[in-house]
Amino acid sequence: MRPQAYFSKAFLLKIKFFSINLYPGGFMHQIGVDEAGRGCLAGSVYAGAVILNSTQTHFHDSKTLSDLRRLELYEEIKSEHQWGVGFASIEEIAELNILHAARLAMRRAVEALKVQPENHEVWIDGPYDIPGLVGYKQYPLVKGDQKMSVIGAASILAKVSRDLYCEKLHEKYPVYNFKQHKAYGTKAHLQAIKDYGPCAEHRRGFKGVREFITRPSL
Repeated sequence: MRPQAYFSKAFLLKIKFFSINLYPGGFMHQIGVDEAGRGCLAGSVYAGAVILNSTQTHFHDSKTLSDLRRLELYEEIKSEHQWGVGFASIEEIAELNILHAARLAMRRAVEALKVQPENHEVWIDGPYDIPGLVGYKQYPLVKGDQKMSVIGAASILAKVSRDLYCEKLHEKYPVYNFKQHKAYGTKAHLQAIKDYGPCAEHRRGFKGVREFITRPSL
């Protein structure tokens, strides 16, 4: 993995709200990529990849939005732009570690777009490239979801996709209240793990979970 490149303020302003650049063979389209759920105690880690079909649409970091607004923009992204979602399972998280599993989810999200790499470049939220993503020029950008609309859109797609997944987890394991805290390590979630033990979807190597592996999983 390659540490992120550093860009001038002028360059960042130039690319902040635009997702198409000219290159000698025609148009170079930008793919924004972000993940959701890396810091959670249960469930898969998700990633979203987006290509904006309009430079007039502005998206921002999903964490700055209300649940309702985030869902509205999620529907807009899915109906008006190109998008792909990927995830890595709790088994893959345990095998690879959470950082590498998140990068695997990102690779799957980009691959789900089914576009040719020759005229697409990948802009990634965070400091590292995506391993195994063949043929694409990659540009890691720390806090990219705050700096580029296309990465902001990817952050919304990833976040809402994972939230919907957590609602399904809640239906299967209601005692943990996954729909409320989305599997993050809240006080209520930690207390539920202490009271009931981890379920089959908990990340058993994570602090806050491994301390309570003393009984069979729910």
